[in-house]
Amino acid sequence: MFRIETEKEFLRAFRSRDRKYVEPPRGTGFPLFVRDYFAWVDPYGVRVFLVFTAPGGKRPTGIAFRRDQQGDKSQVPQVCDWCRTSTAEIGLLTTDVDSKRRVGVNLCMDLRCSERLESMTNLAGRSVLNDNRKLIERMSRFASEALGIDFDADA
Repeated sequence: MFRIETEKEFLRAFRSRDRKYVEPPRGTGFPLFVRDYFAWVDPYGVRVFLVFTAPGGKRPTGIAFRRDQQGDKSQVPQVCDWCRTSTAEIGLLTTDVDSKRRVGVNLCMDLRCSERLESMTNLAGRSVLNDNRKLIERMSRFASEALGIDFDADA
């Protein structure tokens, strides 16, 4: 669990290149208490935003994704690279690395991975804690390896 005190702190979680796109969802109040991570889709359905804290990280990290490929209902369900659930609601989410490069990953198009994990583990009679820990680790690995985010650096 982590806490974000102000909207300014919330926006600082994102890379400067992404901040121009970020608008907290309507009704978001501060301080904001976050259990595992915070994700939302913009009102136009074009972007998906994620804020999380890496294991051992000192501050929240934000990633602004673009929904370059909508989930295709006619295809066989795919597997989300982060939560490992299988659904037709999986698609390519991309983000800029720099002004010339973009990276993408196949994810739940709404980033509601935690809810899907909780539902699956409840049905299986297991605790979701271990699965959520692995989910955050996968988010952190993507941010570190694909985007070069250093979780130990000061803001």
